[in-house]
Amino acid sequence: MENSGSRTRHLLRARPYPAKLSIVVPMYNEEEVAGAFRAAVTAFFSEVACPCEVVLVNDGSTDSTISQLVEWSAADPRVKVLHLSRNFGHQIAATAGLDHATGDAVVLIDADLQDPLPVIHQMIMRYCEGYDVIYGRRESRAGETAHKRFTAWVFYRVMRTLVYRDLPIDTGDFRLISRECLDALNTMRETHRFLRGMIAWVGWPQIDVPYHRHARAAGTTKYSLLKMLSFAWTAATSFSAVPLRASIFAGVLVGLLGIEEALRAMAAWLFGWYTVPGWSSLMVVTSLIGSMTLISIGIVGEYLAHVYEEAKDRPLYMVARVYESAEESTEARPPHNEIIRTDG
Repeated sequence: MENSGSRTRHLLRARPYPAKLSIVVPMYNEEEVAGAFRAAVTAFFSEVACPCEVVLVNDGSTDSTISQLVEWSAADPRVKVLHLSRNFGHQIAATAGLDHATGDAVVLIDADLQDPLPVIHQMIMRYCEGYDVIYGRRESRAGETAHKRFTAWVFYRVMRTLVYRDLPIDTGDFRLISRECLDALNTMRETHRFLRGMIAWVGWPQIDVPYHRHARAAGTTKYSLLKMLSFAWTAATSFSAVPLRASIFAGVLVGLLGIEEALRAMAAWLFGWYTVPGWSSLMVVTSLIGSMTLISIGIVGEYLAHVYEEAKDRPLYMVARVYESAEESTEARPPHNEIIRTDG
């Protein structure tokens, strides 16, 4: 179904099969799954009716991931490896890959093979119909705990309700983006990135493709509970002012509690209830006001920290080296002054 949160009506214009397909893959410590992913991508490329490339972004891995990727790039001219100078995080690594992708249609996908590559064929069909963003909507999530499925369910619905109403639910970063939409997305260079929300925000015709998510092919997820909570907080504070506004409602709530405490103290005086004079009301109201004040200051500080990071205008990432075959190395790359690299 089309993104129900979007109120813009688009007139779709059919387009031909993409002249080139790019697959962007951020990778961090994926040595256990790199071989299986290589085999799957190689087999998938033989099914696609156009030239393909895969842009592999090594996000500061500490294991043998980079060695396997470089070996792959040396054996296949369709493979380009971006070796980042350190770990910048999944969203920044994905941005680096999107910056370097040269296809008319660009697919963003993880390396764990949970998102089946054949689903891309359905995305291409929708692309040819005229849609510019085709995202995978998960109908089931094999190999994940009930806790993981529940927290994911809650995350998307809370984000859609409180942060951004057009955010597609039950989706990840797995999606196909047209060149026109990607060029627009690449003009957004904020430091704290929530790509799922940013892609929804740019608009353009968007639609989902339902699929069943597989269990991870090998290795373990790199998203711990702490990282998931951090990601959710970054998504909320980088994409909405709701947390700031929430402090206003919290202040009103504390005020109401203060009134309630005042009424209770008056009732105690009138009816002769035993109380330590002044102690309970003073401690409760003081604690509540102090707590809400500190929370409000913390939320404001978080936004101020984001402004500080943006004001420094640092590059989003540093590319230490690009590995690709000699016959592909002369191909034009998107000019982004945020990119520092050395070809090799």
